Amino acid sequence: MDRANHFFHILRLLETPGLGPTRINAAIESAAHSQASIEQVLGDDTFVANLMGPRSREAWLSAAETAERILVELHEKQIGLLAITDVGYPPRLRALLGRKAPPLLAVIGNSNLLSAGSVGFCGSREASSKGIDTARDCSAQLANAGFNVISGWARGVDMAAHVAALEAGGTTTVVLAEGILHFRIKREIAALWDLQRVAVISEFPPGLPWKVHNAMQRNRTICALSKAMILIEARSSGGSVAAGRTALEMGLPLFTPVYAGMPIEAEGNRELMQSGARSLFKRRAAGRANLTPLFAAVESARSTAGNLLEKSHMRGRKVEFDAHKTVKRQTEVEFTTSSGRKVEFVAKKPARVPVHVKFATEK
Repeated sequence: MDRANHFFHILRLLETPGLGPTRINAAIESAAHSQASIEQVLGDDTFVANLMGPRSREAWLSAAETAERILVELHEKQIGLLAITDVGYPPRLRALLGRKAPPLLAVIGNSNLLSAGSVGFCGSREASSKGIDTARDCSAQLANAGFNVISGWARGVDMAAHVAALEAGGTTTVVLAEGILHFRIKREIAALWDLQRVAVISEFPPGLPWKVHNAMQRNRTICALSKAMILIEARSSGGSVAAGRTALEMGLPLFTPVYAGMPIEAEGNRELMQSGARSLFKRRAAGRANLTPLFAAVESARSTAGNLLEKSHMRGRKVEFDAHKTVKRQTEVEFTTSSGRKVEFVAKKPARVPVHVKFATEK
């Protein structure tokens, strides 16, 4: 497959108004299922007519020049691309978001971090000094425990989490709410910047400016990439509390640090605690956040699936696994194939039906 041509056609679709992830993924999946190139699929007038309306089709026809120019610029700036069908595409996004998963990710830095065990942060841009200290403390502990930290790119909680992770010698992932061509390294983190320990990703058209709607969609991606979320000083409305609700809807463990002097504006934290978020308290002796409940929640999701897998005799070239059990929370399955490749499966939080999963490892 000509990857440059493949990315060109996906970028062209991304640059077309009126086409969201679901429709773009339908085109990509159609090409994969028919063992054709996406160019061939989009050459079918009937398929294109079903995929987009007349106005979108007109915009798509005129988007070729823009897509070609952007592809050249991304190459010149050494910005990578990952399509949803690529091996390196994060499996959690495909599993938890389905057809709404980003069709294409633009990546700066270490793309391997996108499949690492990660914990996400969301919180106020105007967090109190205690909130910032809490974000830094939690992030440093997570980095020391081997977790990748994920957050947005705003001041406040986001930046505190990224900086603390890198200061602790760990890794971090920045998820943008704008096109990747707008990304700039900020002064607060410049001295720590290390492309081996950082990934910056965007799911949006590379030249798209920041928009509120983008931020909401971006927060969903942060949640899907994370095995647990930490929410700090969220207001009653806005992106942070919305991200917390999304985490709960996905069945992710959501934690809200509790400390004296919590700002009265942090009503979102209180609301989400009534909806299923769990409290994080400080250890009195150490004076640091007690992350034991978070570590236990992540391990519980993994071990529950692991116990079921032990009964499925998952060795050999082809493995089948039937879990006749209702999944009440997110269930994670990790195993190593006979050739040593690690595979992760994530079952979405439920529909209160048995889960039937089949794994087929490479031959």
